[in-house]
Amino acid sequence: MAKGDVVAATPKPFDPRKPLVVTNHIRRMRFEKGEITQQELADLVGVTRQTINAIEGAKYIPTLELAFRISRVFGVGVEGVFEVG
Repeated sequence: MAKGDVVAATPKPFDPRKPLVVTNHIRRMRFEKGEITQQELADLVGVTRQTINAIEGAKYIPTLELAFRISRVFGVGVEGVFEVG
């Protein structure tokens, strides 16, 4: 290996026994989209305000279908709203 060569980091192996940590950008995106309320977002995707609140607070991970509905409201892909760490 020559001086200055870049070495790619080896990704950590996936451990299916560890719980996934899912974060989201819903709150920020609501404000970027004209400050829509949790209730307005809930109405657009067909759930309760409490569900949106729980998702924003990382107390609930949405179903795949709901994740797609939320991402479509913001005009981005699912990974634009949610991240798995």
